[in-house]
Order: sequence, then structure tokens, then C-alpha cells
Amino acid sequence: MDMPAHQLTMTVLMTPDTANFAGKVHGGTILKLLDQVAYACASRYAGRYVVTLSVDQVMFRQPIHVGELVSFLASVNHTGTTSMEVGIKVIAEDIRTQDKRHVNSCFFTMIAMDDDGRPAAVPPLRPFTPDERRRFAAAQARKAQRQAAREIEPPAA
Repeated sequence: MDMPAHQLTMTVLMTPDTANFAGKVHGGTILKLLDQVAYACASRYAGRYVVTLSVDQVMFRQPIHVGELVSFLASVNHTGTTSMEVGIKVIAEDIRTQDKRHVNSCFFTMIAMDDDGRPAAVPPLRPFTPDERRRFAAAQARKAQRQAAREIEPPAA
């Protein structure tokens, strides 16, 4: 499937090794996959190595069960000089019934790095579709909220 450089989809089968004693997939397993998807999406868009700066608004809406297919739909929503916000929507699908559920959403801020390990410029994102413009505006609002929060509460030493 041909996707724009700022979008990526990954689907993974949830196997027993991902589960807790109740047969539900560990949240940490999903977080690791989310980080990998954010990395793949951002690095493909930037054309270089990226690192994770922050994760915002991780919302585990419903449990994911062993045996379900889990699709991660990622998109670069906004770019700064060296940063990118990657939004990820997670859909779980029961293979037998083909029922699909929105089980998780979150936003990663990724920083592009040069070969010397310093932040590097990324191409500016130009949103074209109504969805892209909506995501871009929402990402700008989240970025402003994060900046305001940093001004109010300096990081712990």
C-alpha cells in the first residue's frame, strides 16, 4: 500500500507472550509497540534517526486480548524545527468476528538527530486534507499547553 511519507500503519498479532495472567495484553507491550511505530513514522518522514522526547495522553480505552490483530495508525501531525508530533490510533480486531475496537490513542514528540547526535532540522509539514488540517491545529494547541505547563512547573532536579 502506498502511503504518504508522514503516515505509517503496522499490524501485529497479539500472542500469549504479550499477556498477563488474565489473558489481556500488558500495557507495557503496547507502549513499546507505540514507541516503535512513532519511531518508524517520524524517522521515515525526517529521513534520519529520531529519539523520543515525550509521550502525551496515553489512553487505554479497552483491554486488548490475546489472539487479536492490533493495528497502529500513525501520522506526523505537526513539525517544529527539529521536532515532530506523531499521533497514533490503535485498533484491535477480533479475527473471527472481524469486530474492530478503538482501544488506544496517544501522541509522541520525536526529535530528529544528526550523525553527531545533535537535533537536526526536519521538513515542515504541510497539511492538505481537512483531517490533516484538524490534526495540525490540535497538535499546535497541545504544543502550546506543554510549553505553558513547563513555564508554570519547572522540571524536578
